Amino acid sequence: MMSEPESERSSAIDEHDVWSGSPSQWQNIGAWVACIALVPIPWALWRALVTRGTRYALTDQRLKVTRGVFNRVTDDLELYRVKDTHFQQTFWQRMVGIGDIVLSTSDTTTPTVVVADIKDAERVRERVRGLVEQRRDAKHVRELDVGHQAI
Repeated sequence: MMSEPESERSSAIDEHDVWSGSPSQWQNIGAWVACIALVPIPWALWRALVTRGTRYALTDQRLKVTRGVFNRVTDDLELYRVKDTHFQQTFWQRMVGIGDIVLSTSDTTTPTVVVADIKDAERVRERVRGLVEQRRDAKHVRELDVGHQAI
């Protein structure tokens, strides 16, 4: 049986929660309005359950995204893998004070991660940026972009 190296165990033990949240139900306003127009109400209820079943947890080491109503799936993104952050906000999102954070990553399974429809998205994005830099410094990781101009 192989055990984790001491440095890996200690970094997992030292992990601290920084922020957690979930998407706003405002993203489902279209579904609720459609119910008024006699679109099936179960569809709108299902959308509300899907939204409620989505959780984001930001620690000082990773971003955990948990989704699911009946079955659960959790994806972890190590913060040192984040290459770039992007904040976006539609007109309707601005009206209700929510927004999206888009993370470009070097992770092969999830090259783009969207933290959708959250309150104070711009503030959370800035927090993510700071934590990414801290994590890169702690792991001594630097990003190297080699494009066609460098060749």
